[in-house]
Amino acid sequence: MLTLNTTLYLVSKSPRRRKLLKQLGLNFKSFSVDVDEKILQNETPTSAVKRIAIGKMQEAEKKIKSGILLTADTIVVLKDQFLGKPKNKKDAERMLGLLSNKTHLVYTGFYVKNLNNKEQVLSYEKTKVTFRKLTEKEIRDYIATGSPLDKAGAYGIQDDFGAVFVKSISGCYYNVVGLPISKIYSSLIKITS
Repeated sequence: MLTLNTTLYLVSKSPRRRKLLKQLGLNFKSFSVDVDEKILQNETPTSAVKRIAIGKMQEAEKKIKSGILLTADTIVVLKDQFLGKPKNKKDAERMLGLLSNKTHLVYTGFYVKNLNNKEQVLSYEKTKVTFRKLTEKEIRDYIATGSPLDKAGAYGIQDDFGAVFVKSISGCYYNVVGLPISKIYSSLIKITS
């Protein structure tokens, strides 16, 4: 079990990310920063999630001067189409319709930085997720719960109902939830040892 001798800050308002860090048995504080999360033209998924994680880190460093900072960004990619958080219910319906009966990729870029010793890790994780064919009623019922509206790709694999959409997964499950906790745990060991 990792014990940190300094304060860990999760730079995210996501309740899912907070829950995942708690699973690691780590004490931490959390806050959020405002960063433009738009994908740039001709940007690859990997460079996008890393760039956004870096942007969040730069904003976080304006507020925190010592301790460890953790930032992350997750996107869903279907072929060449980036699916962030839906703008509204209609957008969520469109996204879930696109994902139905197809395989997509989930990328999370993360950045951990120890402000005390200047050690840092910038990395990412990629997971392949395949949806079964969804009915229009299932999509509408899921959207009515409100859950998809704050999630990339308009679904949460950990949701009671969102989970039934997933036919198969290849890679890190926790990455799809919002943080690749195995890689983050290893990164925290690296920057604190």
